[in-house]
Amino acid sequence: MCGITGWISFDRDLGTETAALDAMTGTMACRGPDDSGTWTQGPAALGHRRLAVIDLPGGRQPMTVDTPHGTVALVYSGEAYNFTELRRELSGRGHRFTTDSDTEVVLHGYLEWGDRIAERLNGMYAFAVWDSRSDRLVMVRDRMGIKPFYYSVTPDGVLFGSEPKAILANPLARARVTLDGLRELFTMVKTPGHAVWDGMAEVEPGTVVTVDRSGPHRRVYWELETRPHTDDRDTTIGTVRSLLDDIVRRQLIADVPRCTLLSGGLDSSAMTALAARQLGEHGEKVRSFAVDFVGQADSFVADELRGTPDTPFVHDVARSSATEHQDIVLDSQALADPEVRAEVIRARDLPAGFGDMDASLYLLFKAIREQSTVALSGESADEVFGGYLQFFDEEARQGGTFPWLVQFSRHFGQDSEVLRPELVQALDLPGYVADGYRTAVAGIARLDTESDFEYRMRRMSHLHLSRFVRVLLDRKDRASMAVGLEVRVPFCDHRLVEYVYNTPWALKSFDGREKSLLREATADVLPKSVYDRVKSPYPSTQDPKYAAALQDQAKELLTRPGHAVFDLVGHDRLHRLAHREAPVNGQAERRGLERTLDLAQWLDMYQPEIRLT
Repeated sequence: MCGITGWISFDRDLGTETAALDAMTGTMACRGPDDSGTWTQGPAALGHRRLAVIDLPGGRQPMTVDTPHGTVALVYSGEAYNFTELRRELSGRGHRFTTDSDTEVVLHGYLEWGDRIAERLNGMYAFAVWDSRSDRLVMVRDRMGIKPFYYSVTPDGVLFGSEPKAILANPLARARVTLDGLRELFTMVKTPGHAVWDGMAEVEPGTVVTVDRSGPHRRVYWELETRPHTDDRDTTIGTVRSLLDDIVRRQLIADVPRCTLLSGGLDSSAMTALAARQLGEHGEKVRSFAVDFVGQADSFVADELRGTPDTPFVHDVARSSATEHQDIVLDSQALADPEVRAEVIRARDLPAGFGDMDASLYLLFKAIREQSTVALSGESADEVFGGYLQFFDEEARQGGTFPWLVQFSRHFGQDSEVLRPELVQALDLPGYVADGYRTAVAGIARLDTESDFEYRMRRMSHLHLSRFVRVLLDRKDRASMAVGLEVRVPFCDHRLVEYVYNTPWALKSFDGREKSLLREATADVLPKSVYDRVKSPYPSTQDPKYAAALQDQAKELLTRPGHAVFDLVGHDRLHRLAHREAPVNGQAERRGLERTLDLAQWLDMYQPEIRLT
């Protein structure tokens, strides 16, 4: 896992721009704390920061190969879980390797197949190839968008990087956000390709972007396809289990300490239990980590979102799978710490987070990184198998909008409530969401034999896999890479995604519960308590001291009425939230404080130009 960046300028020799390249590369230091490298040749400049996971002494980047017709150079971030098979095939075709790294396999795969190497990879990756034989840059992103990848077209080429901060470090870039960027920030719809920053775009998941002198050219090499599912229930359950066994086996490969993230829910428990069984065959134990909050297990209060605390179930799994387990217990002071907020926003480049859930994730990863370099996560199983409440909510099913927004507004209110009324009017967020929804569902194919209900559920599944999951994957990647931790997501393996996506909803929920297929496919390795547990989201602190700390910080912000945040946020509403006598316990009110403080921190840190017209 690494950070990549680069600059292509067809009208100049970038050998004189080493200072700019070093600055861009330096922004990726957290993603790659183990090594740094840069490379320039004519119009191309590539930078790389390395987190060594496989072949620690080898695999340095940028990696180059000289051919009779020019140099081919690669910067690569991620893991190719099938690199051993590809290496064997390439060796049979005459390629010779000098390292044991997957990076070299990807480079030689490009030499053999060109950008069609993308179709052959299984893994999470974002990489760029400068091919001097044809004077073109080839940028490739994995199918599900696990690894981030941004670019910005310039008058004579392109800037690119794992994160926006790498691009913004170049003197050609402008830190500017328009109304359209603000719309993306306050809707949770994750428009494909949208980067929020003006003039910047994402390499979309499953896409190759080639840049030559004529500009950028896109090629989609993977997308979710609608296909008939003919397997019966037992065969489907068996196939899911077989895929999971293979996926976990592949993703446990590393030359550094590895662990699992364990929440006590079905997803992380199944993944941990499978990993424990596989490592146990080799006499090894899984190390597992969970997040908890001071006093929460003893004073937990059930609500509509979370019916049970995580800790008892976490410990059941740890005992059942004999893991070496550790709880990372956080207090409200740490969760509300402005310095932690600053680190989260610096990691995300945007105030687009989830308050204490972002802070706790960052602190969890930071604590894990002291003992491990690679972690397996249960992320994305809810999107794949249909685990969220909205999948069982008739209003969300029939709502004609992104289904998670129905549940979100019900529990957290509207994010736009913190904004000034005139800005809300200018943004027209309902119109933006409606346009995005129409675009999102337009291309979802329907089987001839599919009922209206099954097609509605297919659309819900597609929207979660093509839109919502990308919000969470980006959050996971930024929080983990901010501390140099590689987090792998087995449930995002494209083979599993394709297979389960085409499984009818009647099979996905054959017992009337969420994630029926996953539960039955892993029933033999789960403790009964977890098998029977109802879905519970990522935990959030219930300590009133956390909300009180937010109020104190908001009061301090109110003493600076000239702060740029008040060009966006209503001063009077913030004053009411900060000075109300009753405790701020409501999720919507607490989120209003969090979003405002995040915005203020972001404006201080990035000093973006905000264009409201």
